Amino acid sequence: LTESLALPSLRHLLGTDKVGRDLLTRLFYGGRTTLLSAIGVVAFSVMVGVPLGLVSGYYGGLADAVIGRVCDVVLAFPSLLLAFVLVAGFGRGMASAVVALGIVYVPMLARLVRSLTLVEKNKTYVEAANSIGYSDARIMFRHILPNCVSTITVQITLDLAYAILDLASLSFLGLGVQPPTADWGAMLDEGRNFLLQN
Repeated sequence: LTESLALPSLRHLLGTDKVGRDLLTRLFYGGRTTLLSAIGVVAFSVMVGVPLGLVSGYYGGLADAVIGRVCDVVLAFPSLLLAFVLVAGFGRGMASAVVALGIVYVPMLARLVRSLTLVEKNKTYVEAANSIGYSDARIMFRHILPNCVSTITVQITLDLAYAILDLASLSFLGLGVQPPTADWGAMLDEGRNFLLQN
């Protein structure tokens, strides 16, 4: 506490916060929390969105209509507003924020995979796999999905950046990481109170 709100120096390169903790160290620890949580958001959206998109694009018909309408409903709400509502329902904390944002990101990935599957399912190698007698699951996951990986990887990279911003927003508003855990959004919120003082 004797070093609270210390200015940048050789001992504390970015200074200290209100209780004397080194900001550079908290920045590194907060980065770990934020990046791991963002990877969790993207992993959740991939585990749910990719199979939904494959099923929707491959089968079409009723499955496509139901999955498409559910995605439309989720996309009808602003993503952060929907995440706020879901976190309020699940309870505060980083796990709730990760699940909430994962749910918000699923429709975008599902629609992308659906469109890629619609293109791939009409190609010759899918017809050949059907004629050999492969199951639909094998065709979707062993033949169509590998041909979609490059485009999905680009979308995942973009989603990772957006997840970092959204998680920081939730933590800034007090819905993500709870004190005293370090997180970029929570650190911004803590520092904002002392902006005019120091």
